[in-house]
Amino acid sequence: MTLHDIKMTRPSARDGAVTTPWWKKATGYQIYPRSFCDSNGDGIGDIPGIISKLDHLQDLGIGFIWLSPVYRSPMVDNGYDISDYQDVAPEYGTMQDLDRLIDEAANRGIGLVMDLVVNHCSDQHAWFRKAVASSVCREHDYFIWADATDGPDVLPSDIESVFGGPAWTHLPEVGKFYFHQFASGQPDLNWQNPELRAEIYAMMNWWLDRGIAGFRMDVIDLIGKDVGAGKLAEGPYLHDFLQEMHSQTVKGRDVLTVGESWCASPETGPLYCGEDRDELSMIFQFDHIKATWDPEFGKWKNVPVDLPRFKTTLANWQYALEDSGWNSLFLSNHDLPRQVSRYGDDGTYRNRSAKMLAIMMHLLKGTPFVYQGEEIGMTNANFHSLEQYRDLEVAGRLAEALEKGSTVEVFLEGARRNARDNARTPMQWTAGENAGFGAGAPWIDVNMNHTTINVAADGADPDGIIHTYKQLIEMRKTSAVVREGRTTFHVVDHKQVCAYTRELGDQTIAVVANMSADSVEFVAPPALCGQGQPLVSNIASRHSIDSVTVLEPYEAYAVLRNAQHSKRCCHQNGVVAQHALEA
Repeated sequence: MTLHDIKMTRPSARDGAVTTPWWKKATGYQIYPRSFCDSNGDGIGDIPGIISKLDHLQDLGIGFIWLSPVYRSPMVDNGYDISDYQDVAPEYGTMQDLDRLIDEAANRGIGLVMDLVVNHCSDQHAWFRKAVASSVCREHDYFIWADATDGPDVLPSDIESVFGGPAWTHLPEVGKFYFHQFASGQPDLNWQNPELRAEIYAMMNWWLDRGIAGFRMDVIDLIGKDVGAGKLAEGPYLHDFLQEMHSQTVKGRDVLTVGESWCASPETGPLYCGEDRDELSMIFQFDHIKATWDPEFGKWKNVPVDLPRFKTTLANWQYALEDSGWNSLFLSNHDLPRQVSRYGDDGTYRNRSAKMLAIMMHLLKGTPFVYQGEEIGMTNANFHSLEQYRDLEVAGRLAEALEKGSTVEVFLEGARRNARDNARTPMQWTAGENAGFGAGAPWIDVNMNHTTINVAADGADPDGIIHTYKQLIEMRKTSAVVREGRTTFHVVDHKQVCAYTRELGDQTIAVVANMSADSVEFVAPPALCGQGQPLVSNIASRHSIDSVTVLEPYEAYAVLRNAQHSKRCCHQNGVVAQHALEA
């Protein structure tokens, strides 16, 4: 059975009616396979382990899985360095296991979206091996080279790798430098070569023909680069390549494509996913994430969240893609810290703040993505030493931070808050050994709080976080105003409260979330006020939003109003909603 045989398939339009793509009704769930479930006791999560947990995803109401890379790889960057795009890494299983995952997921109404990494590959890929062996073979031009005109110690440019150090590595056997924006084991592909692009498109079609639901495209904004001009992200060829990719692969198929871009802005976002662009379904953009970083040290220095700035970025993206395009909704993934630790309270108010964050994000316009463990409020790893980290980015960035005047202690504190390994500790299924992840010692330390924070305990708790996620996921399937309603943010400059409305026809959803650990006397603008139907809350149901409301720490709730509900509140200060925000 394939995706197109199951109920997720988009219905046909009749009488000119516009149909809603299935992925606008669905909620995605990201699986980081190395850390999800280990079926054979070798300490590494695998595909059979994922299959064993599909009922959990079905119970949540998940519509599709975003599966981080399981391709054959030397694992320099945990699978984001691919040595064979059409095979599975042995530690994860076999192609037969992956085909069974596609089918078993489809039987539960869940599509499988594969992570596609085509800005770069592994230096162990057959293409690169041939490119190194001969400078006249066609594969040599699949990569980006620079002559060592001034010797092997003089770099072609001062471009730095994302993981620290130069983005150029000299190969004595070739007598040239090759370009890599990430690790030296991840050479960048030369997308200006049409033969390379044809091979990539053929590979994508091979996967689509196997029945997958689409692709998540890693750092896709980098494929259009012009290295000579120093234009890397959103380079001059990007949108031509994306349009060509669309025409050669996904055009005419009922699938999802979501591209990752760390530099997309509200101005460039519609170029990726505008309805007339024929490029992508949506993008992952990170303005709201970067809004919480230190201006000089980035994520490697712990700083408080600037809530007005954070809300402004959320609002700007909602407005930018309101009429053409589509937002992805997320606060966490395999590259980011646990959201309850970064934006909520992973101590006293962990349960409540985890629900607050879910309510605040899931009721925006777009497709929500749940990262594994988010649905039970998993927290940061809280590692006590640098030796516990497995991510190559930590080692690469430490030296850079020290050169800028930071200290090991300051860097470690930043890593505890923002390092990628915070999200990569094993999924916490039970209170038992290794958190129920598997019988063998895991590849990275298990979070010690798994004895109280785990799927079994949260699912058995009537006040568990899972229950709120189920509510929100079901709302997106059944409510047109949740999917399509126009978004307006209010009180964007408020330092504690996030509030917005969603409007469609005669229905309005008003959402209020206290994102602080303090009780707040919230003075609401008129657009928020009124009586209605309680939709979801994390403390107690509320039937109205009053002009003055006392919000408990991390309290969040949403009220649905119809046209007949009179607005019984009057705002005394005459504050009006902000529709246009400064970037």
